[in-house]
Amino acid sequence: MAASFSSSILTPSFLTLNTNHHPSSHPSNFFCKLPKTCFRTRTQRLRFSPTVANSSLKENIGYVTKTWGDFTSLNYWVVRDYYRLVDFVNSFESRIQKLSDEQLTAKTAEFRRRLGKGETLADIQAEAFAVVREAAKRKLGMRHFDVQIIGGAVLNDGSIAEMKTGEGKTLVSTLAAYLNALTGEGVHVVTVNDYLAQRDAEWMGRVHRFLGLSVGLIQRGMKSEERRSNYRCDITYTNNSELGFDYLRDNLAGSSGQLVMRWPKPFHFAIVDEVDSVLIDEGRNPLLISGEASKDAARYPVAAKVAELLIRGLHYNIELKDNSVELTEEGISLAEMALETNDLWDENDPWARFVMNALKAKEFYRQDVQYIVKNGKALIINELTGRVEEKRRWSEGIHQAVEAKEGLQIQADSVVVAQITYQSLFKLYPKLSGMTGTAKTEEKEFLKMFQMPVIEVPTNMPNIRNDLPIQAFATARGKWEFVREEVTSMFRVGRPVLVGTTSVENSEYLSALLKQSMIPHNVLNARPKYAAREAQTVAQAGRKYAITISTNMAGRGTDIILGGNPKMLAKEVIEDSILSHMSHDIHDYEVDEPKSQKVLSKMKIGPSSLALLAKTSLMAKYVSKSENKSWTYEKAKSIISESIEMSQSVGLIELERLVEEQAEMYPLGPCIALAYLSVLKDCEIHCYNEGLEVKRLGGLHVIGTSLHESRRIDNQLRGRAGRQGDPGSTRFMVSLQDEMFQKFNFDTEWAVKLISRISNDEDVPIEGGSIVRQLLSLQVSAEKYFFNIRKSLVEFDEVLEVQRKHVYDLRQLVLTGDSESCSHHILQYMQAVVDEIVLANVNPVKHPSSWNLEKLLKDFIAISSKILDESCAGITVESLLQSLTNVHNTSDVDINEFRFSTLPQPPNAFRGIRKRTSSLKRWLAICSDDSLKDGRYRVTANLLRKYLGDLLIISYTNIIQESGYAEEYVKEIERAVLVKSLDCFWRDHLVNMNRLNSAVNVRSFGHRDPLEEYKIDGCRFFISMLSATRRSTVESLLRYWSSPMESQEI
Repeated sequence: MAASFSSSILTPSFLTLNTNHHPSSHPSNFFCKLPKTCFRTRTQRLRFSPTVANSSLKENIGYVTKTWGDFTSLNYWVVRDYYRLVDFVNSFESRIQKLSDEQLTAKTAEFRRRLGKGETLADIQAEAFAVVREAAKRKLGMRHFDVQIIGGAVLNDGSIAEMKTGEGKTLVSTLAAYLNALTGEGVHVVTVNDYLAQRDAEWMGRVHRFLGLSVGLIQRGMKSEERRSNYRCDITYTNNSELGFDYLRDNLAGSSGQLVMRWPKPFHFAIVDEVDSVLIDEGRNPLLISGEASKDAARYPVAAKVAELLIRGLHYNIELKDNSVELTEEGISLAEMALETNDLWDENDPWARFVMNALKAKEFYRQDVQYIVKNGKALIINELTGRVEEKRRWSEGIHQAVEAKEGLQIQADSVVVAQITYQSLFKLYPKLSGMTGTAKTEEKEFLKMFQMPVIEVPTNMPNIRNDLPIQAFATARGKWEFVREEVTSMFRVGRPVLVGTTSVENSEYLSALLKQSMIPHNVLNARPKYAAREAQTVAQAGRKYAITISTNMAGRGTDIILGGNPKMLAKEVIEDSILSHMSHDIHDYEVDEPKSQKVLSKMKIGPSSLALLAKTSLMAKYVSKSENKSWTYEKAKSIISESIEMSQSVGLIELERLVEEQAEMYPLGPCIALAYLSVLKDCEIHCYNEGLEVKRLGGLHVIGTSLHESRRIDNQLRGRAGRQGDPGSTRFMVSLQDEMFQKFNFDTEWAVKLISRISNDEDVPIEGGSIVRQLLSLQVSAEKYFFNIRKSLVEFDEVLEVQRKHVYDLRQLVLTGDSESCSHHILQYMQAVVDEIVLANVNPVKHPSSWNLEKLLKDFIAISSKILDESCAGITVESLLQSLTNVHNTSDVDINEFRFSTLPQPPNAFRGIRKRTSSLKRWLAICSDDSLKDGRYRVTANLLRKYLGDLLIISYTNIIQESGYAEEYVKEIERAVLVKSLDCFWRDHLVNMNRLNSAVNVRSFGHRDPLEEYKIDGCRFFISMLSATRRSTVESLLRYWSSPMESQEI
């Protein structure tokens, strides 16, 4: 892209660009003339209101300033360059439209042939995009807009496409996914949850399947066989956590048959949806796989009781910013007295960790904010999405402390056996791209961490959303009262309202206020009774009179369409009509009816739709009773969903034919599909008309009840209004008592005093520019704080990332490589163990008589178990010293025929070309090893290393041959021993590195850089871990083969 970018500067394309594009989407129209009506309006306003005229003048000046800013930005020139590709794609459209379905599908095979002959993805990109556009038009009824073509090109270039809410990011992903899947190396489309992965795989998968590509889906609970099959597909849809855990599980597998990903190259190209959420917001939480339950569960309830005795400010102090607790002298004394111990930090009776975790659970982890209690378990609420994450647990004993606080059953603590951060995981992709509606504010971080630029893709329609000034309140009480008043005023005129809150607690507090005012509304938070209707609630949040309170809108995956979502509405009508006839346990699954349903306009179903619904209901009732088919509630819903899916993939005429042909067999599926299509037409008319009415009222109004720790999260909420050129407005109301200001200890007293000076009532909002600018600057400070935390985490994790890559690469090489590669590693390990023993006891500068030969022999015999007893019988300190002295005095040595004259010779010396070659390679490796310093006796020490290595290796190979076991069995034993030793010591290494991570911060008090200390000690730990792995592997194998019948366990 760099070359084409430079050429575009030399030949300004705004002089020649096609002007048929939409004014807001094509950069050549950024300098469009202001409408004549605009000037006429200004003249008229001057007569009546100078203030309004000045306001209008400021707006026009602001427009010109913004336009000039767009023109001078780098993003403008990059997007303008992408329009060349758009024109190229459009030039193919007329030819592609003439192709039959079979000819269009055959294009995939043609592209693959062209790639096989040496063409690149860039050569076929424009035509491939045109093919995908036509396929989507035929299978989905959606044609990619020009700006969506730009989005696909951005993704293909390994960048982040920032596209506003409602601009069709899901459809955009099909372009880059298809193009990169043509190589056959696999494409991963990563979403934030299972629901979106399944929806996209089914919805967008129609396009890919139509074009002949295989589409896979990874979901929670899938078996290994299913996962393996889905990862082998051309395009695989999954969510970020499943992808990470599959990678970790593959690196804990005991055999190649247990692997599920595409090894040896599991990663090729990924498109990450909501990339800012995955790589930045979730970046602070590593993925962990735990094992080995500890026996400390009984300590947590005791520590929780002690925490209840301690008083904040007297016995301990807290830091909200980083969730840290510090005990005072009084607190330590009281805790030691209550626990009847002399020292909380006693290694033999450690209580400090449990008390500190109990205090953290007491102060920082609140029910209905960070977690909910359900079925006797503490379930984490994802603060970004507002969803419950049942499989996730806090680490380092925090989750157990929360369970103890709530009086729940304590699940035993565990030890980390595998871990990785999302940053490290996605860095494994050679090519990575992402989509989101809000990434520009974090562009520097993406560039620094992932070398991914953020490209703002123009909207297809101009954005006319009105972002109202932020209102600041001195107290939380005043803020919530004004939120209620604003919701009430919007409800009276019929405008739909979306209120964003930061916790379950706040959403239910506001819900109670609205109930007092008799305002019907829907609540969407982590509680199961609300979460069950998530998709329906969000889809209908744009209807007239709809009031929706939601904890967080990130990753909801459903657009808010003004007037309502006709497809979701039609599905509800179908379910309401026939579910009760299909399942008898429907009442067990009923949830509260949305309160706003009582005021929403009723659907007008046409006569033909009513007739089809009646026919379908009767058929469902008959099939359920006469054929004794009583489906479960979930199964019945699944049948309806499959039937609706059929209506989208099978034509109307075909459906009618199926119903007629199978009339005697009661074709329930096709009947449901026909009824759905008929109801859908009625719903589309109803939603369109209601949407026009909502637009006249001003569109969706979004209210934010608090500033988040990042402007990006606030922008996600704002983006729900004004989608695809719709009208809309947003308003943020903040209180100086909000958690963000308390958490960061921001000084807000000046604002409280200012508000009090302006107004006697603290509950009155202030919209002054100076206060808002100050509050936003505090938000920027919070962003910088968390950026520094993420930067530090990445820098620390980079140390572990290098080590992890080395261990996992070795592990996969052993599992997936041939038997020779595993045996080669074993022989290398044997020589390495011998080298460590020799290097620890010799000094090449001094004569061998000063070497610690006695310890050297003792260590060598200790590792060799019984297989060297006979060989080593003739080796004594005296004979070894004499041989070393004789060798030093010899001028020439033939390494192939080398022998120590007074020492036993290795049995059955190396014979054959392969064994001689292997022996020579080991000798060359020994000579090139710089771990032994130079000296007069360096060659003598190296010859000793070669001799002892030969002795060990030949004795090992001989005893295996004498055992009589098949070669396949021997290789399997070697592979199992090596993998088990590596896993054992890697697990211990992770524990040590986590402890080191916590400990190095203290060293900053000694004016030492914690990161440098972590790198130095981490490197030392890793070298020790590899050494211990080699020694353990060699000792285990020698012990096993010395008496294989006695070695029941490896």
